[in-house]
Amino acid sequence: MLASPATDTQITHRRRLWLYVLVGLIVLFLIAPSLLVIPLSFSDSRYLTFPPPAWSTRWYTAYFAAIEWREATYVSFAAAILTMLFSTTLGTLAAYGLHTLRSRWSALAYAVFTLPLVIPAILIAIGIFLFYAQLGLNSTLTGIVLAHCVLAIPLVVITVASGLKSYDMNQEMVARSLGASRPRAFLTVTLPQIKISVISGALLAFITSLDEVVISLFIAGGDKATLTKRMFNALRDEIDPTIASISTLLLALSIVLLGVSQFVQSRGENR
Repeated sequence: MLASPATDTQITHRRRLWLYVLVGLIVLFLIAPSLLVIPLSFSDSRYLTFPPPAWSTRWYTAYFAAIEWREATYVSFAAAILTMLFSTTLGTLAAYGLHTLRSRWSALAYAVFTLPLVIPAILIAIGIFLFYAQLGLNSTLTGIVLAHCVLAIPLVVITVASGLKSYDMNQEMVARSLGASRPRAFLTVTLPQIKISVISGALLAFITSLDEVVISLFIAGGDKATLTKRMFNALRDEIDPTIASISTLLLALSIVLLGVSQFVQSRGENR
């Protein structure tokens, strides 16, 4: 196997072994801290200790039995679903508009849409908190969804814009020349062609909202506290091992959603 060619240039896997080892070490460095919470979640200890002195599922039971954790989970998933719906709709329309605009201002508009990705999240959180204080949106589900959309829409714009670059707009022009309105041509011709990018953007928006913590620390509270905020408070006030079990569940969900996203994209590329 190691003697077989790795590429068309006849470079063998043996000669590339050092590269495989290097990539493996980098991947291990990136994911090892996240994977550490998995054995901690099955610990029987009252404290976060590694390695666990004994194995148990008591902290998973504690998570599902606690009302405050269930309420926080409901708020997080409700916010994530609503964020996904709004961000996917607005981000797809924005990407489509920027793609069809084709003017000197489109590059500037694209930069504005992606600006939240380069601005530190703490600055965005402070600004949103002060703005919401004037509108009374702090500690509300509406405020959480709108704030999460600020972070999710740029991801949808980038993903859908990438899909539009490989799409032939002449197909939509043909539909419009045959009498279809622009909205109908988009929904019946363009959208089915870029649905893979739209689905990928929607999954990224859902994950972004579900895992977001910095903004939630500022604007979420009371009975509208998100799961990530309650986890932060539990880690700050008392080291509750329940957060290890919740982290494991969130990690598994994120991996599954990212895997689905990659699977959908690969199927689209194969087609």
